[in-house]
Amino acid sequence: MDNRIKRKLFLTLIMCLAFGAAFGEQRYVGGDISLLPLYEEAGAKYKTHDGEPISDVLSFCKEEGMNAMRVRVFVNPEDYTGKDADPNACQTIESVMPLCKRIKEHGFNLILDFMYSDTWADPAKQWTPKQWQNLNDEELCKKVYEYKKNSLTLLKDAGVTPDFIQTGNEISYGMLWGANTDSEANLKKTFMGSDKNWKRLGDLLKNAISACHEVCPDAKIILHTERVAAPNVQWNFYNQMKSLNVDYDIIGISYYPYFHGSLSKLETAINDLETNFKEKDIMVVETGYSYKWEVPGTSEKVDYPYSDEGQNQYAKDLVDMLLKHNKVIGLLWWWMEYNAYGTSLSGWYNAPLFDSLTGKATSALTTICSFAKGGNSVFSISDTINHDVRWYDLKGAEVTEDQMNHGIFISTEGKKIAK
Repeated sequence: MDNRIKRKLFLTLIMCLAFGAAFGEQRYVGGDISLLPLYEEAGAKYKTHDGEPISDVLSFCKEEGMNAMRVRVFVNPEDYTGKDADPNACQTIESVMPLCKRIKEHGFNLILDFMYSDTWADPAKQWTPKQWQNLNDEELCKKVYEYKKNSLTLLKDAGVTPDFIQTGNEISYGMLWGANTDSEANLKKTFMGSDKNWKRLGDLLKNAISACHEVCPDAKIILHTERVAAPNVQWNFYNQMKSLNVDYDIIGISYYPYFHGSLSKLETAINDLETNFKEKDIMVVETGYSYKWEVPGTSEKVDYPYSDEGQNQYAKDLVDMLLKHNKVIGLLWWWMEYNAYGTSLSGWYNAPLFDSLTGKATSALTTICSFAKGGNSVFSISDTINHDVRWYDLKGAEVTEDQMNHGIFISTEGKKIAK
């Protein structure tokens, strides 16, 4: 075979793979870092895996391979006076603006998680903000729209536009239930077992999403639940969303092995979603595992020891499983930034990606980053141009460095670079 034919075949292969690399689904990896400014202000000492001081946590995470960060938002945390009031549930749209700006300036994709509550919102409590509790359903829909539009406009006017917007947090059983007066009665009342309650949730979500589309038309909308251990409940939720014509892009799920069970349960849930909702991408928007102590409230037998090695093995097994599923495009570690080392702070969560006894990054931080790298096709992304190899544009034409001003270019060593 002469050299011209070999070169033609090589370029054909390069171009076929290049289009897959250029236009294939990107994968996102990172975590929720909503309390990072608080820890930094308190003097938390973050360190690399080897114990070297970290001057900028976001730069370190970027170097490790993370490309997305999530920030949560409450309506007015100061209004919540329940017995379970938590100082960590303190973020408002105004207070998170500096952090969101930092995230974008560091080149991360920004995921904004709207809680629609003055405190933690999860399947067992979705309490309506105090200032909204006297509104009827019609008025509440308008308030949700106005709040979302005003919040996003503030960010956008500040030059910070989210890439993903999470509309509600773990809303498996609805949201905006009412006042926190009788949790059991409210849970039974608002359990999504009637057409009326489903329609109410659909109306609330449609108004919130409408505001997202108006202010941030390019942002992807995430609907977040956490029923991976009950696939029938999970299926029913997203099937109801389909029936109600709720316009969203991504199915967001929570998975914690100490609450939901083994990884096989997560994979069963993902298989079910991929089968029944083929048009939707999937993100694991919350996960975690302890590096030392049992997480309070643990209700399921765990398969990994509470150690750096155990946390890292969980991360590895999780990534390996998720990479088998093309529809899974995101993996986020919850409260990854918690670090009391060097501070007087304390906390109840034991599964961050920094060791609070040493300040060192845990091994799992690096491991979860392989999720994004494993999703970039056979080509890896290069930040620099290797002058010792040939580069081609997507038409198969060889280019010089001076010609690589705009576009995607492929090298003979299997690297791609975007300009």
